[in-house]
Amino acid sequence: MQHRIRSAVSGDNHFNRELIRLVIPIAWQNLITAAVMTADIVMLGDISQSAMSAASLAGQITFVLTLFYMGLATGAGIMTAQYWGKRDVKTIQRVLSIACLFSVSVSLFFFGLSLFFPELLMRLFTNDEELVRYGSSFLQVISFSYLAMGISQMYFSVIRSMENASLSAWISSVCFILNILFNALCIFVLFPDMPEKAIQAVALATVCARFIELGCCIVHSTTRGKIKFQLPVRDGIQRKLLQDFMRYTMPIQGNYIVWGCALTATAAIIGHVSADLVAANSVSTVVSNLAIVLCGGIASGGSVLIGKYLGNGESEKAKRAGNRISFYALAFGGLAGLTILIMKPLIFNMVSLNGTAQGYLNGMLYICAYYCVAKSFNSTAIGGIFCAGGDAKFGFWCDTIVVWGIILPLSYLCAFVWQVPPTILYAVICLDEILKLPAALIRYRQYKWIKNITRDFAEVR
Repeated sequence: MQHRIRSAVSGDNHFNRELIRLVIPIAWQNLITAAVMTADIVMLGDISQSAMSAASLAGQITFVLTLFYMGLATGAGIMTAQYWGKRDVKTIQRVLSIACLFSVSVSLFFFGLSLFFPELLMRLFTNDEELVRYGSSFLQVISFSYLAMGISQMYFSVIRSMENASLSAWISSVCFILNILFNALCIFVLFPDMPEKAIQAVALATVCARFIELGCCIVHSTTRGKIKFQLPVRDGIQRKLLQDFMRYTMPIQGNYIVWGCALTATAAIIGHVSADLVAANSVSTVVSNLAIVLCGGIASGGSVLIGKYLGNGESEKAKRAGNRISFYALAFGGLAGLTILIMKPLIFNMVSLNGTAQGYLNGMLYICAYYCVAKSFNSTAIGGIFCAGGDAKFGFWCDTIVVWGIILPLSYLCAFVWQVPPTILYAVICLDEILKLPAALIRYRQYKWIKNITRDFAEVR
């Protein structure tokens, strides 16, 4: 009996060490990823509130593109983690080439759309002419960053799933620091009193950082990486892998698109209510994203370990890991909400908003606090644990029904028919995670996500 207890404790400690080794760098990279756009928005706030709001709205286009990257990267990460459990590096190499092919295609589409039709895209979010003008300038320049982002994000996802999360965190950190320095040069030295030129220069700084990031990925791949950037190979193995990639990625991609487009739609609703609400929402979104960054690390790191266990045939170990990760998600979600409430005074000192926008932000931060708890568990279970075993359809249907069937129609009615106070409107928009929580808990306890999705290509080779 004592031997079994010692073995369980030892196993728990080993799992916790593995999880921490993944969670910290993944959470740090998630923080850096969120902070890149945050830095642009916050630093532009020193120029004017309009410049900050315009960059935030223009960032919605980048956000939609990022949803495609997230879907493709998650699909690639699922397959990589399970094949990494089998130590099948040759198949992982093929997975990377498939993911890059899709990501480059999507990047080119968004690049053309943002470069040639920026004003049309901006008018989807606001009718304010000043915001449209500033946002269009920002969007045209930042569109060039899309040409680099897709490739680097796929590479990061694959090496993270091979338990090398620290490398991607280091690369992202260096590029973030460069981005901050470039921003400071543009805003405080080159164009301190020229908002339109400053917003273009800040976008250009982000473009430079993204291409430096891609360059670091290419150098690592060609010198020390276990996998390389290669064009897809056309053979029987590749066709089967492509089928698997589509099978497990498309529901995830659909889930991200359904969820992300709903967020973009709510941003459009907010944008047509008032410019002050847009400014307050810009800050609250940044704060909530930063607060749950560790929760995102738990979801991503946990999914890597669960995928590795499933690929190696250790289903009971995967189940125990899922239970522990779910508990951590709830605990750190509560901690994130508490952090927001504690940091409120500091947040108000860091941003420059008028009195009306400050009043909106005050109420929105209280709403963000409860939102973080449900968001943390849902993202860990639906976006992490379920996906690790290839169970991605649940997330797609859950978001379709809850967000598009309930939240968006209700938000539209609150904003334009009933004309409720802006803080109440924001509370309604944030109800989606609360409504999804019971369904996610029930689905988790069914354990249908425990599946090995790998193939054995040893005989084919």
